[in-house]
Amino acid sequence: MRVHIRPPLPSDAPAYSAAVLRSADHIGPWNPVDPNGLHELLRRQGPTLRSYFILDNEDGGIVGKVNVANIVRARFRNGALGYDSYVPYAGTGRMTEGMRLVVDRCFRDCPDGLGLHRLEINVQPDNVRSIALAKRLGFRHEGFSPRMLFINDAWRDHERFALTAEEWPGLEAAEPPVR
Repeated sequence: MRVHIRPPLPSDAPAYSAAVLRSADHIGPWNPVDPNGLHELLRRQGPTLRSYFILDNEDGGIVGKVNVANIVRARFRNGALGYDSYVPYAGTGRMTEGMRLVVDRCFRDCPDGLGLHRLEINVQPDNVRSIALAKRLGFRHEGFSPRMLFINDAWRDHERFALTAEEWPGLEAAEPPVR
């Protein structure tokens, strides 16, 4: 692996800001560009949102950010993945490597993982690189959601992809915990 993952830290603010600014043209069509948004992201961390940075093992640079949002427990055990890749790492395969680590963490049982059973990825139809990443990870296309998210001053359509723990390679799906 050329990357590792970890939750973002307050001390990451300067590197995060630089990565977002450097990548504004790359991420801007699909997601808001907020180089000063790390503080707010850290404030929102909790039971329904977990974020991870994908970091390059060689130079420590921020390859990308992945949010596991809308986490629901109980019988659903579901989360939605949202992600940004940053220049100069975009297109090098590092984001795919890091996403594999995040998906694995999501499906692993607590306390090391999030103990989820199902993950979704929602991507705007014209974002061919993000759709290709979802497919590379084994996510299956489940449908189309018109006007799903308000991004960049407009309601945007999204293609919906999903994956369950039983479908994830190398991870034996655990029986649901008895509660």
